[in-house]
Amino acid sequence: MRVAFRKHHRLIAITVCIPLMITAITGIAITFTDQWFHQNDLTGFLLQIHTFQIFGLSAFLPIFNGLGLIGLILTGLSMTGLFSQRRKPKQRSELP
Repeated sequence: MRVAFRKHHRLIAITVCIPLMITAITGIAITFTDQWFHQNDLTGFLLQIHTFQIFGLSAFLPIFNGLGLIGLILTGLSMTGLFSQRRKPKQRSELP
């Protein structure tokens, strides 16, 4: 079962990596350009990239990012073994 979760986790991570990196990097850059450098034009451009309006995907990508993160969390938690039932060790009378 863990092998299947690893396979799905890897597939989700590869698929979601680039949009999440773009969102994180542009989010940090928006803060720098707006608060520190007061560059309104650059901030507006970065905001269009951050919300994926520049690519025409502004309605789709937030849902994609959210579902991808939920998938990564679920598959990652299932691989940790936190929710697996622990097996009781066999007692000496049960051993052959």
